[in-house]
Amino acid sequence: MNDYPRTGLRLRIEPGVDSEVRKACINFCKWLRTQMEFPIRVVIYLKKDYQIKNRTTKEMVTATFFAPYEKDVEPYIRIATGDYKDLIKERGKIDALYAMLDSIAHELYHYQQWLEDKELEEGEAEEKGSQLVDEYAENIDSILNF
Repeated sequence: MNDYPRTGLRLRIEPGVDSEVRKACINFCKWLRTQMEFPIRVVIYLKKDYQIKNRTTKEMVTATFFAPYEKDVEPYIRIATGDYKDLIKERGKIDALYAMLDSIAHELYHYQQWLEDKELEEGEAEEKGSQLVDEYAENIDSILNF
């Protein structure tokens, strides 16, 4: 895998994504680059939609990881952020932002599983993703630290 031409983590943000989500995700991705290796480039697309269609199952979801069969095709992650305002009403701003970051971390664990040719295991991604966001939250004064 070392001869793969492009490496790293990239973030692409669709117009219309809430500015607080945008800023929190940018800061989280900066931190993630210091914590994880990205030997094959993975792009995270933040979408303004409430849900997105999973390419494989065709079901409507809030986050997906596209895992190509071959390692010479770059994987990508899509995160729906359209429910942010609803989440604030339900849970408060910190928990709403946590949910966005948790979706990114969860999908990045699927990326790690894919890199290691492991089965994409939901339980492990959920647990490890939450641990990663918790670790991030501990290392900054606040998740709202803009």
